Amino acid sequence: MSRDKFARIPAFVEGDVHAVIESPAGSRSKFKWDPALETFTLHKVLPAGMAFPLEFGFIPGTKGGDGDPLDALVLTDEPTFAGCLVRARLLGVMTAEQSVAGEEPVRNDRFLAVSAASRTYEQLRRVQDISPRALADLEQFFVHYNELEGRRFRVLGMLGPEAARSLVEAGQK
Repeated sequence: MSRDKFARIPAFVEGDVHAVIESPAGSRSKFKWDPALETFTLHKVLPAGMAFPLEFGFIPGTKGGDGDPLDALVLTDEPTFAGCLVRARLLGVMTAEQSVAGEEPVRNDRFLAVSAASRTYEQLRRVQDISPRALADLEQFFVHYNELEGRRFRVLGMLGPEAARSLVEAGQK
């Protein structure tokens, strides 16, 4: 078996992307795929009162500026589970930089998508269809999440689905 069993899953499927969920929406547990062990591991637990606002995972077959697969945030009708493969429509991308004191910032974008199976969010087509309040809350989640790890997270902007697709294509390894 390959060192990374998700390597055989294509990033794109008929115009949509694949997203492998690591941490379900509403969970305080941050799970992370460990390719050496070929399993999901409990990476950390968020403080009481803090939970992942959306399904959090990655787009297989990609690599971001931080060396990890591109991060995906997926709107779903119900939380899924660690390891769930979700076909999703790209809505856009939250372009961002992440840094540790004394080091150069690295790009660590968050790709926003909606599950192709969704009934609740099926009308969403682009990031601008998400309420400004929800986007601001999402930004604040990642600012605070990174502060807990001693990192700075700075949002550079919100781009639509075409730009998101181009960035995923550029991130394919």
